[in-house]
Parts: sequence; structure tokens; C-alpha cells
Amino acid sequence: MTRPRRVARKSTTREPIIQEPEPFEPEATRRAAGTTESSRANRGWWDRNADEYQVEHGTFLGDDRFVWSPEGLDEVEAELLGPPEDLKGRDVLEIGAGAAQCSRWLAAQGARPVALDLSHRQLQHALRIGGPFPLVCADAGALPFGDGSFDLACSAYGALPFVADPRLVLREVRRVLRPGGRFVFSVTHPVRWAFPDEPGPEGLSVSASYFDRTPYVEQDDEGRAVYVEHHRTLGDRVRDIVASGFRLVDLVEPEWPAWNSSEWGGWSPLRGSLIPGTAIFVCVRD
Repeated sequence: MTRPRRVARKSTTREPIIQEPEPFEPEATRRAAGTTESSRANRGWWDRNADEYQVEHGTFLGDDRFVWSPEGLDEVEAELLGPPEDLKGRDVLEIGAGAAQCSRWLAAQGARPVALDLSHRQLQHALRIGGPFPLVCADAGALPFGDGSFDLACSAYGALPFVADPRLVLREVRRVLRPGGRFVFSVTHPVRWAFPDEPGPEGLSVSASYFDRTPYVEQDDEGRAVYVEHHRTLGDRVRDIVASGFRLVDLVEPEWPAWNSSEWGGWSPLRGSLIPGTAIFVCVRD
């Protein structure tokens, strides 16, 4: 499965202060992991590994771009939130903001973003880089905002892959959106769960059931989860969206572009030319 350092969250080109790496190598397994355990594990993982992540992916993502995925799909071209000129004056919530590169880009278009992340250490990187917008440390399943606070919401590989109950997050996002508001989020393409998380030829052979929804867990020597990722099939994602009160208006599966020669964990030009790596869901709150 995909450790979050391999997915398209935010990073920085500026040199961060490096913390000590994890003192152990966790055991990878598949087992049940509920809402509380998943939240605790992933908050801790990101706080410990935020610095390494910022160093590893800074060149690809930059400080103020809005990149949806390892394929390099940029909001400048995709316009999944709408034309850039229509973003001016809009209140936008970025969920799983990391170092808030997407919020920085949104602010440059004249929007009024708020960058939210579960990890305090990730938001320290956002604070270090700077930006004219609020930073909020909170769980996406309990958004600290009033009803109808935002016109738009977005999440580039943030929150949704890592929560045990995605409908809780979706309902919270719907609550804080105004009628007609749009929520766009990207996740690892569900079909990838059937393949090994490897960028080379070994990552092209099916090794597990696509329909096995058992979470991927990394745990310490005492069996405590230190990182959790949850699998939902494509149909599950659609049903979650509809059951949470959204209308799905588009599903984008970015193709691997010829210009992108980068490998990002299990993402690579080889695999990207054959199987999808990212799914982006465009939803509207009626």
C-alpha cells in the first residue's frame, strides 16, 4: 500500500529543519483499524515524518503550486474548482493542507483560503513558508467551523485515504459548504490496491483482491498502529459521496504525461502509462 510520503500532498522547496527519523522500522500488516486508532496513528506519523516529506518532494511540488497528484496534474490547467478568475473573493477550505501550497496558490488568485491539517508539524512548515491565510490544526471528521462557512473545499491526497469513516468527513465538509459549493478531492486510485506498491515491473502484477477492504496498517513491536491507510473501491467512493448529500459531477483519472519522468513511491512513468494512479472526485452540494 501507499505510505503518505509517496502521495501528492504538499511540500516545500525551502530547506526545513530536520528532526530525528523514526527509531524503528514498523511492521506492515492488514488488519482492522477504527476511527480513533487511525486518527492517533496518522497524526503521530505525520508529526514525526513531516520534515523528511518536505525534503523528499519539494522540488516536484514547489511552495505555491496547486498539484493534484503525482502525475503532475495542475489546477492551472485542470480548473476542477472552476476558472481561476472565478476564485477571487471565494472562501475556500483546504483539508489535509500539509505545508499549504494549494492555499498559497488560491490566495494568489484572490481567494480567501483556510489551510487545515491534522499534523501540527506539517502546519509548522506552512507557517515557516508563510502566507496571508489562517492555519488550523484539526481532525477532518470534526471541522471547527460553522455551517455554510465556505464556497469551496479541496483536498489533494489529504484526509480521505487515512480515515476509517469517510462519510463522517464528507458530511462535515458538506455542512461547512454553502449551497452550490464544490468539494474536489484526490486519492490513490482504488485499483492500485490490487497491485504491489512498486514503481517497476514488479508493480504490474495483481497481488491482492481489489475487493479486500482490510486496512493497511504499520505497527510497532507492541502492535500499536503508527500509520493506517483505508481502502475503498471506486463504487464505495461514489456511494459515500452520494450518501453524504453530495452530487458527483465528474471523476478524473489523470493520465501520465510525457514530460513527467519522476518516480514517486509506487507512481512511475512505467506504471502510469498502463494503469491509473489517481482518482479525483468533483462533488457539488446542492
